Amino acid sequence: MLQPDVCSPWPVKLCCDTEGVEQADIDRWTAVASQILFRLSGRRWGPSCPYTVRPCRRSCLDDYPLTVGWSRGIVGTPWIPYIGTDGAWRNASVCGCSTDCSCGELCELYLPGPVYDIVSVQDGTVALEPEAYRVDNGSLLVRTDGACWDGCYDLAAPCGTEGTLCVTYRVGLPLDESAIAAVSELTCHLLKGCGGKGSCGCRANQNVTRMVRQGVEIEKADPTLIYSEGRTGLAVVDMWLAAVNPYRLTSPSRVYSPDFKRPRLTT
Repeated sequence: MLQPDVCSPWPVKLCCDTEGVEQADIDRWTAVASQILFRLSGRRWGPSCPYTVRPCRRSCLDDYPLTVGWSRGIVGTPWIPYIGTDGAWRNASVCGCSTDCSCGELCELYLPGPVYDIVSVQDGTVALEPEAYRVDNGSLLVRTDGACWDGCYDLAAPCGTEGTLCVTYRVGLPLDESAIAAVSELTCHLLKGCGGKGSCGCRANQNVTRMVRQGVEIEKADPTLIYSEGRTGLAVVDMWLAAVNPYRLTSPSRVYSPDFKRPRLTT
């Protein structure tokens, strides 16, 4: 699954002179700077564009060793025996999971993360309130209102109809002050060159790397080499990129397994 791009510009604290610059130009180049840094930072720092998935619930079998046998109940769902908190034996289905760090069962869904925030959760015809769920470990959507995610959803039906579950969320790591400083510097750089406020910014980097004039010799770094290394030539921006993406990754690392069920994304 491809990582969603940036739809909303990152917050900025501009330290450059924006007098006389239209707000529309500031918003435009802030969005451009946000998109550039999102991609150069390995598409991990968010928030990304929101997208909707139809997840599969996490199975209780994931918490048990392979030596534990399991069978199928009369409705065709996997189950294994376990002892509840009251000491009684029960058959565990995919309705909830009991782990070695919890005294009770958790009803949870896996979402490819890291989850930046949840936009909406549509359970059938009901839009759940934010108090009805929480996110654990940046990827587990846990039901907290006493109900549970249904065991079988109709993936052929459109979202919002009975028997469906659709989760809309954004991915990405939270933006700290260093990220805000980086996107602010890049925004000012673009505004100076493209916003009609001078000859700097994106118009400053010419293809000339060496110049001799009236006895003065000037040698400049080749901007094409800087860009090919995933850097911009701006001090704060490049320090931030070196700190958060030192190996110049183009996308987040992933581990794939043929046995692991990922949420269904309608394309």
